[in-house]
Amino acid sequence: MGAVGSKDNISKTPNSTSLFLSRSSLVTKCDAAPPPPPPASSETTSSPAPVNHSSSETDSISTAAKAVSAYSNPGPFEQASQEAKYLVMLDTHDGFRCNINKQLSPYMAVVHSFWLGTNMIPDGRKKTYTWLTQVADESSYYLARVDPERLSVDGRAQRSLFGGLAMGKMQINVSPEGQTDQCLAEMDISGQTWTANLKYGSMMGGLAYGCNFYQSITPSFSMGGEGLYLGANKAMITNYLMKYTLPAAGDEVDGLASKKAAMTSEAPSSTFIAGYNTGQSLLTLNYKRVVTPNRVNLGAELSCNPMSLESQVVLGAEFKWSRSKLQVAVDGTAKMQSVLETKLGKEPGQPTLSLSAELDHAKDEMRFGYGLNIDG
Repeated sequence: MGAVGSKDNISKTPNSTSLFLSRSSLVTKCDAAPPPPPPASSETTSSPAPVNHSSSETDSISTAAKAVSAYSNPGPFEQASQEAKYLVMLDTHDGFRCNINKQLSPYMAVVHSFWLGTNMIPDGRKKTYTWLTQVADESSYYLARVDPERLSVDGRAQRSLFGGLAMGKMQINVSPEGQTDQCLAEMDISGQTWTANLKYGSMMGGLAYGCNFYQSITPSFSMGGEGLYLGANKAMITNYLMKYTLPAAGDEVDGLASKKAAMTSEAPSSTFIAGYNTGQSLLTLNYKRVVTPNRVNLGAELSCNPMSLESQVVLGAEFKWSRSKLQVAVDGTAKMQSVLETKLGKEPGQPTLSLSAELDHAKDEMRFGYGLNIDG
């Protein structure tokens, strides 16, 4: 969550998060068998009522879908609001970006990332190059990124523990300046209806430790909280979050809506997310509307400080076609952002061309960029 006001202070350096292979925790399911029929009553008439087979099938599907959704895992706390935030926080850039991905084996890939002719790097450089390699299998993931110019190294390791019920993580960042060095160990623990995380390590020259917990209250409603202590500035940061998903009109039967969501990547729905950061006194409200599954998504974000009443609003939209995607966002200061991505061919693995633009009318600033993603 950013501070209230303009988001220009957020640095946009080449991000390896998009290359990070997210691994969901194991979700166990409990298939509830339908209850046995009641015993025959002595007052039953000789001519039984006709059986509605379509209604019986609908009831069985609804019961099975409710059993699956009732025992669903809500996922990591850090990712709870990402599905709504990506619609209003676009990755715009200036200059030219190029990512060359090379798959060396089924388990290993290497990425060469270039960023040329930019004014957005915080240290004032006009160009940058990073080399990234990642190795992954069914139970582990390892990533390393090297910036030869800054002589910085970022590393991340993950491994599944206890048969998939827990995930161990280690993150290391080292640079000659030492200002951003960190070593952080984490463990994700997953249950049928909840997830928890424990953190311990060193950040900004001091100890850091924290934890979070995220619980599904109902198939549509979940809530959780997080606490992090930073010894470098002796600050305690806490975050609280609530999330509610409302099926679209026409899906009156919750079981059918859950069944549809399980069969497709997403279903028509409305998602409301509320978060509060006590360190920044920042209240954030996010809304995501799936208008057409895998085609049209709408989003909105309202950030405000309850003490000073400063606020900011951002509206976003996403449109997907067979080989292209368009994202647009407009905030309360009339700053407009857009990102267009398209495949340069019909075959799988073809290069992807991206066009990025940002117009800030209040500051009279304009940024334009284009990028190319090549899979070797």
